[in-house]
Amino acid sequence: MVGSHPSVTIAISFLLVLPPTSFSFVTGSAPGATQRRRHFSKIYAFGDSFTDTGNTHSTTGPYSFGYVSSPPYGTTFFRHSTNRYSDGRLVVDFLASRLSLPFLPPYLDRAADFSHGVNFAVAGSTAIEHDFFVKNNVTVDITPQSLMTQLMWFDKYLEEKGCKTKASRRCRAATADALFWVGEIGANDYAYGFTSTLSPTVIQQLAVKKVFDFVEALLIRGAKYIVVQGLPLTGCLPLTLTLAPPDDRDDIGCVASVNRQSYNHNVMVQKELQELRDRFPKAIISYADFLGAHHTVMKHPAAYGFTEKLKDCCGSGGDPYNFDIFATCGSPNVTTACPQPNRFINWDGVHLTEAMYKVVADMFFHHGYCKPSFDVLLAAKSPESRVEHL
Repeated sequence: MVGSHPSVTIAISFLLVLPPTSFSFVTGSAPGATQRRRHFSKIYAFGDSFTDTGNTHSTTGPYSFGYVSSPPYGTTFFRHSTNRYSDGRLVVDFLASRLSLPFLPPYLDRAADFSHGVNFAVAGSTAIEHDFFVKNNVTVDITPQSLMTQLMWFDKYLEEKGCKTKASRRCRAATADALFWVGEIGANDYAYGFTSTLSPTVIQQLAVKKVFDFVEALLIRGAKYIVVQGLPLTGCLPLTLTLAPPDDRDDIGCVASVNRQSYNHNVMVQKELQELRDRFPKAIISYADFLGAHHTVMKHPAAYGFTEKLKDCCGSGGDPYNFDIFATCGSPNVTTACPQPNRFINWDGVHLTEAMYKVVADMFFHHGYCKPSFDVLLAAKSPESRVEHL
């Protein structure tokens, strides 16, 4: 966005940036989940580190946030690191439990059981292809995977399932009973672009178009039930707040210019999704309003059980944000986290705590932050309505 501070945008380039090398996977579901009706037989997930369940490892990650494989990552729920960028579960994990399915295995764990879905999300992914940034000498983009990479992985997965043509029975079987979850994507595109001479307008147009192209590709491949998650309030990250000028603030104390950028991106994405709804009327395409949910919690944190809305739980540096880019979570100097992560919105200065992901998931599934609502999605998929809908 025009007006963003260079130091902030350079720093945000660390956001969600780690190339995939890990093969850690944990299976699980919510207690009592087997008693619920299973609306979907599988989930296919895409996105970046807000959705990645293990396609990334810290060994080749960037300086500063390259410790996702180390404690205290994962300690709240799994009791060890699963290469998720949090202390525990992500929104996609709560989605799996909501649908009575196991947690999604990462695609790069080729020994995993993919019978109930696959997670193709990669920390550091962009919407725009990596080659675009290379051609424009944007050296901070070190993650080669993009949404199109994840689409190629999905196609390879379908081929391995015997899906040779998009209209074949095997292809329909692989997609008909699946929920497609397109997680947060695009924050890195803006961050990388601002470290170069690239126009912010060009980045915005290209990033939104790539999201459109990706969702369209899923629909062409037979997807009938899709949720597309918008960007969160990237201006509320402790990393951003630490490096932004103090006069660039909004009504909730976050970086105004960066939050405005995310808002504008989301508005454009929603317009593109409506075009796809018009072209594919038999599909249900729901928009998950991450920014709206995030903003509601930031306005009233105590109502959701949070006492710290800006400070991160696992970090260093003291007040006001407990963030030091030279000593981040999991690094040799930061091997422990705050004693009550559930009271914090932010986990490591860039990502959110399990408690916050749980709140956001609940807002998506039960409080109208998916449009059409998640209940509409489930009703459309129910056995009673499936024949009529399709």
